[in-house]
Amino acid sequence: MHAADRRVTYAEMLEWPDDGWQYELYDGEVIVVPAPFPGHPRVTANVADLLREYAKTTGGLALSAPLNIVLSEHNVVQPDVVFFSPERRQLVKDWEVTRSAPDLAVEVLSESTESRDRGRKMDLLARFGVAEYWIVDPVVNTIEVFVLSGAQYELRVAAERGDIITSPTLAGLSISAARVFAG
Repeated sequence: MHAADRRVTYAEMLEWPDDGWQYELYDGEVIVVPAPFPGHPRVTANVADLLREYAKTTGGLALSAPLNIVLSEHNVVQPDVVFFSPERRQLVKDWEVTRSAPDLAVEVLSESTESRDRGRKMDLLARFGVAEYWIVDPVVNTIEVFVLSGAQYELRVAAERGDIITSPTLAGLSISAARVFAG
């Protein structure tokens, strides 16, 4: 007798009907991503705009959710914003699923996703080699910048609304936290 593998794969997820929900896979476990409150997409758009400005000057690529990042057949995430460096942007194809970890992943916290963004998702992104991870808290107007150190993230920057954030891994990336929370 063989135990059945009850983990869901990305291929199986593609067969599901479009029901309006977004899903992520963590080692084959399905997680429903709930729709956020209005402040979340505003802050997410601000981060995406700032990273797109940086991409224009460097040749990199900034993208925002919904966008599946398929890290493996059993691990699929949708960070709020991702950035691929100029050297790695060719890994993203316009009409194919992205199967490469980004250089930077950004999560804008929601009450319903905070524990996962600080826990399972953070661990998963570290496991698959995402060099830098930002956690943006739109309620208290803070940004935490983590850098991959070995197999886990290390907090490098803790910024508030009035601060300038300089990326430890992406040369020349400095943004005003005030612009992240504007609007």
